[in-house]
Amino acid sequence: MRTSTLLSSVQLASFVAHGYLRLDAVVPDEMNREALELLPLGIPGVPYGTPVADAYPEGSFPRRLVELPEVAGALRGLVGPDPEIDHHAVHIREPREGHAQHLHGDAIIDVRPDAFDVQLMYYPQEVTPDMGGTLVVPGSHLRRTNETDTGRYQNLSGQTRLVCPAGTVLLLHHGIWHGGRRNDSDRHRYMFKIRFNPTVPQVRLWDTADLDSSDVTTELSRSFPWYEWATGRLEIHNRVRLWRALTGDDSFDVEHWVTRVTNRPGQRSHA
Repeated sequence: MRTSTLLSSVQLASFVAHGYLRLDAVVPDEMNREALELLPLGIPGVPYGTPVADAYPEGSFPRRLVELPEVAGALRGLVGPDPEIDHHAVHIREPREGHAQHLHGDAIIDVRPDAFDVQLMYYPQEVTPDMGGTLVVPGSHLRRTNETDTGRYQNLSGQTRLVCPAGTVLLLHHGIWHGGRRNDSDRHRYMFKIRFNPTVPQVRLWDTADLDSSDVTTELSRSFPWYEWATGRLEIHNRVRLWRALTGDDSFDVEHWVTRVTNRPGQRSHA
């Protein structure tokens, strides 16, 4: 995968805190027009675990999409070089369909503490408020639930609904709580999704020049409106654990929380 625009440490920390990275209008207009002709016809599936180069031949629309500089750089920072395609799908929301998708997380049986998949969601057309958009709950990706356990909830404080310009790409941690909102417009709404599996350790794959910036800690300390004060600390604790895995730095902490609860005096050598 060609790369020219790597993520910074602050951007990576923002992803770890929010559970997603938003790239507005990064796909050129001509590709968006092409997509609106292609997506209604569907894109044939590929076997699970297919390398990108085998899943999407050179020159194909999906290949050109993931090789756009901003997209390729972000994917490189999140899942590394040569990820595999887990699956892809075209999602179509009908005009005035009258119902929405339940709030859910994808494959929440996945509890890996040191790895994660990334889902790319591409929107080829402008998504206006009446078109619904994809609802995302920031900071929910590390809260363990089982698939549709959150489906009973209609709204959570601080949730976001994707209203965006054409050509926007959203990159999601596989655990984020999300759902497609109902489309109240007179137009079809299209979204193309690809799930990527990393094939290398997800350690320092981005531009680490700003790794020691205080803005990294600020991002990882971020709170969201749906957190309660005490349970919000759980999310920050989980972020620190993920950040340690991503950086290979077991000394990093926020407010001493992870250091405190991982302290095992009985396991220290007294030699």
